[in-house]
Amino acid sequence: MSEQNTSGLGQTLLAFTLGALIGGGLALLTAPRSGAASREKLRGMVDDKRVKLDEMTEDAETRIKKVIQESHEILEKKVDLVKAALKAGKDAMDAEKAKQEKSA
Repeated sequence: MSEQNTSGLGQTLLAFTLGALIGGGLALLTAPRSGAASREKLRGMVDDKRVKLDEMTEDAETRIKKVIQESHEILEKKVDLVKAALKAGKDAMDAEKAKQEKSA
């Protein structure tokens, strides 16, 4: 399930980036500015999008780390549960063997 979350987040980031690039390109093509002004505006847009993408990447990294940590905690609980069940089974088997040896 966590793979689906990270995959969806990655697709969202990709769609956001592509949309920003396409929108920026269309804005440049339709803007009545000089080349220098258009380049400066584009540079500003790229910087803004880079900052936004960095923030989204940090957020995604934080979420992924949280999911991994939660998964490890759940796995540790399950391992402890299986170990306890195996120990209880071994103890019951040992008790039954001892009981049978006494009656024999």
